[in-house]
Amino acid sequence: MARGRLTGPIILGLLACNTVYYVAAGRFSVALESLAWYALLILFALEGTRGRWRPGTLTLVHAVRALATFAIAATAVLYVQEKEWLDAANLLLWIGVVVVLEIQLRLPARAAVHARAFARAAALLYTGLGALALVWLARGDWMDAWDAALWLCAFALLELGLLHHEKNLFKNNNLQS
Repeated sequence: MARGRLTGPIILGLLACNTVYYVAAGRFSVALESLAWYALLILFALEGTRGRWRPGTLTLVHAVRALATFAIAATAVLYVQEKEWLDAANLLLWIGVVVVLEIQLRLPARAAVHARAFARAAALLYTGLGALALVWLARGDWMDAWDAALWLCAFALLELGLLHHEKNLFKNNNLQS
């Protein structure tokens, strides 16, 4: 049981290490994308603590989310300019995943009515992302393949509700009352 409670924090820690690596050693576009996605992942994970937020926190969360979203859009443009088609395809698939998650979070009644369609869309998006991870692996891009696999694990945990329901993950954060 303790091992299951550590899974989310371990994945988040490994993704933080990857983000630091990409900031230190990657292209600007890759570093920007990594920072933006990591921020969005943390915000998704924090959704479970929303009821305990202090006044004004929601405004901060929306501002960070908007900034991260802008950074992701800018990264998409950079990838196209750099002719990094694999990175661009990966980014577009992840945008699709986030759209599905946002609809499920913001419009749960509508999402429930179309649960089968959402499940199919998510399966298709995650299959595409898994295929890209395999392409990176086949090309010998070990870090990109590793990073892609970690992100798939993180969002699988998020989908299963394990990131934002783990009490120890954000136990001492300043967002709780």
